[in-house]
Amino acid sequence: MLEIRLLNDSDVQTVETWLNKDHVKKWYEVPGLCSIDDWVAEIKERNDEYRFITHFIAELDKYPIGFCQYYRCTDVEEDWNENIPLDGTYSIDYLIGDESFIGKGFGKSMIALLVDKVFSLQDAEKIIVRPDNDNYASNQSLLSVGFHFDEKNNFYIMTK
Repeated sequence: MLEIRLLNDSDVQTVETWLNKDHVKKWYEVPGLCSIDDWVAEIKERNDEYRFITHFIAELDKYPIGFCQYYRCTDVEEDWNENIPLDGTYSIDYLIGDESFIGKGFGKSMIALLVDKVFSLQDAEKIIVRPDNDNYASNQSLLSVGFHFDEKNNFYIMTK
């Protein structure tokens, strides 16, 4: 059974290894904007500077296969369209780190678990996500769990 649990110190090296794998790095490293080192630093500082982000490990029968996180959009300075009110809006990130679990529906299941966590928060009204347009697997996973694509704002959205 797939579950997500809070990330702890012993998970950091595993997530760093995953972030440096080609199938992950191509989506998580954006030259001039965000490096893998930035992601790792954020995870290492999750109890201090980045405490507004909640980080998880996805486990299948207690075996770690992926990483995911959520945060309130009002807590970050990202380029979300100013036409959408950000109060009550969250965003998520997710990845399958172990290649042997890609293409088997675990990404979809992880996203569904993460959505449940976010919508269990009292102030959560919607979730917006902006994966790379070329990341077909991610985009299809979002659609399959109930997100829809907002063409005007160029992101996926789900409301509570």
